[in-house]
Amino acid sequence: MPRWICLLLLVCANAYASPADEGTHPAALHPTVADRWQDVRHSVADHTSDLIATALGFVGVPYRRGGNHADAGFDCSGFVRAAFEQARGLVLPRRAAEQASATQVIDKKDLQPGDLVFFNTMRRAFSHVGIYLGDGKFVHAPRAGAQVRVEDMRISYWQRRFNGARRVAADEAAETLAQAARPR
Repeated sequence: MPRWICLLLLVCANAYASPADEGTHPAALHPTVADRWQDVRHSVADHTSDLIATALGFVGVPYRRGGNHADAGFDCSGFVRAAFEQARGLVLPRRAAEQASATQVIDKKDLQPGDLVFFNTMRRAFSHVGIYLGDGKFVHAPRAGAQVRVEDMRISYWQRRFNGARRVAADEAAETLAQAARPR
């Protein structure tokens, strides 16, 4: 089990534990707490694995500038937007810079599968985006003439251009949806 899921489980279990429960394994706590602990664990794992599976399912789809559908092709932000919408029902903003602005800043060392990774590939901040897979890998729609693919962020090209990492929270995506629905 990935380390971040274990940490989340411990935090959630401790949130429900009373002082008398200190030192007790979460599964040995009151059945309601153990049930909640399992629900949280499965929910986080399911959402992340659904997103990763969806994103990897797009590998091989051709790049298309402005593209946001698998049948027509993707650009980088269209790919990310489609993966989140299909896997989680969340509609992210259309452009990479807008996706960066609408999501929670995290440190590179805190990256978890499903987080967004941003790069400066066009001499401007947040001009490229992909979805982090874990172990230094990410999936993205790279450029014209290429296809959605998995790459390693640790190679020098991506290291030099790394712009930041972001996490998509359900409440942030819901607010983005609400803002987009408001009349202008």
